[in-house]
Amino acid sequence: MLYALKRLTLGVCLIVLAAAVLLVADWGRRTSSMRPVPRVALFQFASRPALDDTSNGILESLRRNGFAHGSSVEITRYNAQGDFPTANSIARGIEEGGFDLVITVSTPALQAMAAANKRGRVKHVFATVTDPMGAGVGINSPTDHPAHLCGIGTFQPVREIIRLAKSIKPDLKTIGEVWCPSEQCSEACTKLARDECAKLGIKLVEAHADNTNEVLQAAQSLASRGVQAIWIGGDNTVEAAAVSVIKAAREADIPVFSNGPTIVTDGALFALGADYYNVGQTAGDLAARILKGADPAKVRIENVVPRQLA
Repeated sequence: MLYALKRLTLGVCLIVLAAAVLLVADWGRRTSSMRPVPRVALFQFASRPALDDTSNGILESLRRNGFAHGSSVEITRYNAQGDFPTANSIARGIEEGGFDLVITVSTPALQAMAAANKRGRVKHVFATVTDPMGAGVGINSPTDHPAHLCGIGTFQPVREIIRLAKSIKPDLKTIGEVWCPSEQCSEACTKLARDECAKLGIKLVEAHADNTNEVLQAAQSLASRGVQAIWIGGDNTVEAAAVSVIKAAREADIPVFSNGPTIVTDGALFALGADYYNVGQTAGDLAARILKGADPAKVRIENVVPRQLA
């Protein structure tokens, strides 16, 4: 009886020991699976090729860096469809939504998110922003910016495309431009264009459009004023309605040129700008670094313009 009891006790001890060994061996996997994956918001201002390409580049880069949606990261996408009040509402929702990181695509998305996230509750990476230091979000220099905010700028080659237009048509004297005065990025491009046109003896004729519905009429007004060509710069509103600009130009038999390379497929004569998929991949690499623990405050803000002529 005593012998049987000893054997039973030994057997129970061995079972308990084996279970403990298995539990310890499995502990790393269990704690890893219990750990919540990071939550990322991807917020773009509108649907247009440059912004769509940027977002797709970001997602591809995140996957390449080990952050695949649904497994190692939860990504929620937002699109304001070119509406400023909607952008502000989305930004407030992201700030209050418990996200670990927000990635904004375009200057208006950056501005809306920065205004909602002044307390820095959410780490913030931005991309496809013409002039980060002129955006009014607290970026004073490449190294002096809010501690939670970093990203890359992409200032379109405005001077270069105007020089290219002049070389193609040496007698070019007037260029028309439709732009939205609510967009700081468009204002920054327009200021450069004014300066470069003045240097080349070209008159820049401007027309405003506050939304996409006003773009066609604004472009038609430029044509009626006798411009020799129409330029589309870094303007979200106008690029979203590029077909309207091209329609007005065709009716007047004048060419359109653009800083958005994809607008050539809509009928622009030529374009010189950035490869925004490449821009998105660079931004995605930066976002991955932040998700892996890098400090946004120590990131230098660079101007990234992978040139693309179309």
